[in-house]
Formats: sequence, C-alpha cells, structure tokens
Amino acid sequence: MRRSLRLICYLALCSTSCAGIRHAPPIANYNNHVGDRVEVSPDSYALPNGLLRKNSHGIWELYVAGDPLERGLASGVLTEELLRRQEAAFVAQVQKLVPARLHQWLLRGFLKHFARRLPNHIPPAYLAEIYGLSRSASDTFNFIAPPYPRLLYFHAAHDIGHALQDLALVGCTSFAAWGNHTADGKLLIGRNFDFYAGDAFSEEKVIAFIKPDRGYKHAMVTWAGMVGAVSGMNEKGLTVTINAGKSAIPYTAKMPVSLLTREILQHASTIDEAIYIARQREVFVSESIMVGSAADGKAILIEVSPHKMGIYEVPNATNVLICANHFQSEPYRSDKRNLRQLDESHSKYRFDRMSELIASTAKLTPTAAAAMLRNMEGIDDTNLGYGNEKAINQLLAHHAVIFQPEDRRMWVAAAPYQLGAFVAYDLDDVFERLAALDANAMLAVDSLTIPADPFARSADFVNYEKFRVRMRNLEAAIEAGTTVSDAELRDLQQLNPAFWKANFLIGEYYRGERRYADALHHYRLATGKEVTTKLDSVLIQKRIMKCKRMIERK
Repeated sequence: MRRSLRLICYLALCSTSCAGIRHAPPIANYNNHVGDRVEVSPDSYALPNGLLRKNSHGIWELYVAGDPLERGLASGVLTEELLRRQEAAFVAQVQKLVPARLHQWLLRGFLKHFARRLPNHIPPAYLAEIYGLSRSASDTFNFIAPPYPRLLYFHAAHDIGHALQDLALVGCTSFAAWGNHTADGKLLIGRNFDFYAGDAFSEEKVIAFIKPDRGYKHAMVTWAGMVGAVSGMNEKGLTVTINAGKSAIPYTAKMPVSLLTREILQHASTIDEAIYIARQREVFVSESIMVGSAADGKAILIEVSPHKMGIYEVPNATNVLICANHFQSEPYRSDKRNLRQLDESHSKYRFDRMSELIASTAKLTPTAAAAMLRNMEGIDDTNLGYGNEKAINQLLAHHAVIFQPEDRRMWVAAAPYQLGAFVAYDLDDVFERLAALDANAMLAVDSLTIPADPFARSADFVNYEKFRVRMRNLEAAIEAGTTVSDAELRDLQQLNPAFWKANFLIGEYYRGERRYADALHHYRLATGKEVTTKLDSVLIQKRIMKCKRMIERK
C-alpha cells in the first residue's frame, strides 16, 4: 500500500493542475501522418510504419519506426485502447487512494512550481514523441489536464513515486555476471521491475521494438503510453535497467530518469558513451542505472542524483555486479540518505540474498537467472511468507527480464508477475523480420523460451491471490472502523501463515476494537517472523508496549 501511495501522491499532484505546459513542442520538421490502423486479426494491427499484436503468452509486441513524431503517432494509434486502459488504471488509483479534493487543492501550488521547467530538461525529440502519443489519449481525463501535458507528467511518475516516499521504496533487484560466473563466459543480466501502481496497471505488458530515424534500433519492456525506458537493450548489445535510490522530495522537475535511459539506449553502444550521455543531463531523483555492454563484456552502475553522480565498477576478476536500492559508488559512501537506506530498508537484505543465490550456482545460465528472479525465500532459505518485500520475488513485479547482450537475446516474463514463461527474443532476428512489416511473422524463439514457474499453478498461489484481496479489505475495514469477524481474520492468517503482516494487521484491527490482549498476541506473533524493515519492527514494538499499558490499566 505504501508503495502505491507514493505513486498516487504524485498523480494526485498531477490531477490538481498541469497548467504549466500549454503549448505543443516543435514538430514542423516531422512527418505528422502515419495512416490508418488496419485490423489484421483479433489483437493484431498494422500501420505503414508499425505493428501491434498479442502473442500466445499474453505479451503485446509493438513495432514502430520513423522520426520522433511518427513513432509517437504510430504508437498511439496502434495502442489506443491499451493507452486508455493504462490511463484509467492510473486515475482509478488516484481516486481510490487520494480521494480528498481538499488535499489536491492544497497541493496545486506545489505542482505549478514543481513542473514549470520540465520540458526544458527533456530533449525535443522525446517531447515530440510524447506529443504524438498524446494525440491518441482519451478526452475522458481532460479534467486532469489536456493529453500532452498529462502524458508528459506521467513520464515522471516513476521518479516522483519513489521520491515522495514514506520511508519505503520500490524494491527492484538486478544482477549482472560474466566470465567465470556464467556457463559460456558471456555477460548475463537479470532484473525484476517491482513497480506497483495497482493490479490493472500491470495487466498488459508490452515489449516495444523501435527503429528510430537516428540512433540504434532497440527493444524495451514497457506499457502503453510510456516513451521512457526502464528495461531495454539495443542492437549493439547495450542494456539499461533502473533501480530507485533514496531521494529527497524534489521541488523542481528536471529530466525523468526513464527518458535519460531511453536516450542512452538509443544513442550509446559502449559504457563510456552511456556515461557521457548521463553526464549531460540533470535528474531530480536518485537512481541506479545498470548499463551492460556487449562491446565491453561487463556491466557497471551509473548512480545519479540531483547533486552528484557516481560510477561503480566491481573489482577486477569479481565478475558479478548486484544492484538493489542503495548506492555503492564512492560519492555516496558517506551520504546520509544512502546510509539510512542501508540501515532502515530491505535493500541490503535483498542484495545479500542475491549474492547468496549467485554464490550457490556454479555457472549461471538464463534458466538459472529466471529461477533466481522467481526466488521467494530469504537468506539461508528462510520462509518469508508470500509477498514479503525482503524477497527477490515479491509477487508484485510489473515485469522481469533477462539479457544476453553479446548474443542480442532477451527473455521477458509473461504474467502473472515473473511466474509466467520467460519468452525469448533474438534482437537481430526480430528486426530483420520486422523490416518486412509482416504482421504474421513470429518474433519469439519458442525453442529458447523458459517454462512458467509451477508455483503459478499451485494452491499456495491461489491462496496468496486471495490473501492480497482480503488484506486490502482488512486495511479498508481498519480505516473505516467497520466490523470483521474473528473467523475472517483467522482465514486471512491461514492463507499466508508465514507472512508477518497478516498478524500485524489483525493486531491493528483488534487494537482498534480495544481488544488489547488479542492485539498483543498477534503483534508478538508478527515479531517472530521476518519483518520487512527496521521501521516496521520499531512500530510493532511500540504497539506491543501500548497494548501492555492498556491491559495493565484494566
């Protein structure tokens, strides 16, 4: 809930006023006509410069080509229904979690100040691409803002979503290995993108294959309406993935990190070129950018923040790079926010767990990488319960992806979360087939696809999905002060018995009912399990002390 609240706080800001941007970007030198969309078959569409179709695993495959405006227009026309669905998911979360009009009104002034210079920090080409995309956006949401500024601000949602934090972050985990750690000695990269904006937001995964008029052809795992890159690889075998760091609340917008990584993906072929591009841009939150390079045969971290930038490379012969949600480069070694992140969050725990998994695997392969990204146990295989943010697999990922840069191969996990099949793509082959604009061409390499995790078909998974719904219902009941039966609370706990939060929420409910002995019992049960963060543990201890005092007064 707290993760989604950070995102929705930003979107609530967006919903109050986007008056700072009224004018379209310069587009006179671009082609502003892409033709009419043709439905080739159900869930398959074509344009003269693009294609969209849903594969057998439920992943949308998008191809667009041309100048920035052409790409934006084509993407919008092809994904119009998906784009509107994504916007509806965002707005629904705004209305659900930030319903108070008064709060939105109070934030209006902040947004005007915050957003006034955002276009000044975004390359004109990406402004044009976003503008083209916005031409297919729904008028339904014009009460928020006109389509162009609305989509432009939504591109900063990932950044602001973790900057406006309540001391918890999006819990992405990634790794890179090469040399003696991989079966073929080549670079292998894996990442979970644990960014939660509601269940509906993650339903339609898109892998976008892009052939720009300038720069390198590239592929991104994304969603409709997104021009920025959070996970991707280009035709030169250069990859980018991003992990949130500890950020202060920003007061003026600069370049969204996802657009910086898109620029790197489109225009860099080596690590040095990626670093050069990153140094030219100003960002407004802290982020780790993992850059893998076929040309260099390794990966590094570019750690950016509003006031400094660091480069982290592992020592020679280490050949393993791990990234969670804290910084590792020299400029951040004594940074107070980074040190607090290490102490208070689950970032270091996931880092250590990934280190443990890699050390226990003799030679990494894509299949072994998928198993690690799906791992739900804690250090020493501790049972964390399902959905614990200490896990590598928190069962909320928007997507997971594996890269083999030197072979130009990538694997994208189908739903649910990263439990579906990891669908394989060979980028060289994909772009060769797409050049013919054959809507029936098979893009995935079935022989390389990694099967779905059996857990997705298990009774435990069914129970976890029920648990998620009932946990949200209990949180709503606690907030509203409505009654929940003891039987319902027992059922909730039994659906996910090893997860500390079930006992904590039951304790919260009983505390609200002034049943302090029952609350104390469940708080104590929670402390005997793997509590996610230091702050969570501190809160539970405070609750225990208060319950004891209330019992003593009786």
